[in-house]
Amino acid sequence: MQASRFEYRFRIIIHALIYLLGFTAPWLFIPALADVPGFAQKSTWLIAASTLSRQGWLTFSAATIVLLALALLLTALGAFFRIWGAAYVGASIVQSPTMHGDRMLADGPYRRTRNPLYLGTLLHTIGIAILMPPSGAVFTIALLWIFEVRLALAEEPFLTARFGQPYLDYKAAVPRFLPALSPQIPAAAAHPRWLQAFFSELYFPAAFLVLSIFGWSFNAQPIRQGLLISLGLWLIALALLPRPTPNPPIPA
Repeated sequence: MQASRFEYRFRIIIHALIYLLGFTAPWLFIPALADVPGFAQKSTWLIAASTLSRQGWLTFSAATIVLLALALLLTALGAFFRIWGAAYVGASIVQSPTMHGDRMLADGPYRRTRNPLYLGTLLHTIGIAILMPPSGAVFTIALLWIFEVRLALAEEPFLTARFGQPYLDYKAAVPRFLPALSPQIPAAAAHPRWLQAFFSELYFPAAFLVLSIFGWSFNAQPIRQGLLISLGLWLIALALLPRPTPNPPIPA
């Protein structure tokens, strides 16, 4: 069930491929699926708003606004958790192709959830899924959730081997994903690096900003283009970040 070393090493690329498939939904170009319900090529945003309007729950205009507001909330929360987690764990560690266990982190968001970064990614994904075709949105959310769980399961044996009982106690006290309403462990007096974290997670606040600015045109195309530009800026920022030193091997 846990991710392989290959998957962990190339997790950023795998995330990107999942998003690419979700947005392009290449299976929609199969003629046999052209008339199958749920395989429309229009955006989930448009289809969901139309459905809410037809059911008489909201006008079409109100439905588009409600869906946009929900997407903004989710992408804002996603950016918040990503930056909050990166500020404590360290930007270079977040993007490293290997697992790191120089110290056991139990501060900031890690007092409430063991995986704030993965949680932030999932919230962001649900938010931008309104821009995908319905089948692409379902595919992306489901596959990404499975992948995030597998990544988390791969990290847990590694951290157990590194830290032993203290990590097992931490694991028992703090939820894996869904954050607790209050901190579950005492603060460890770690010092967050907010500016570094912001640039290392630049794509997520930039995506929220793009949705905030262009979303009110109710046109998915410029938003998709803005997301691509945000991704490019993020990759440039990542290239400028310092690289972590490798960990010593775990004793057998």
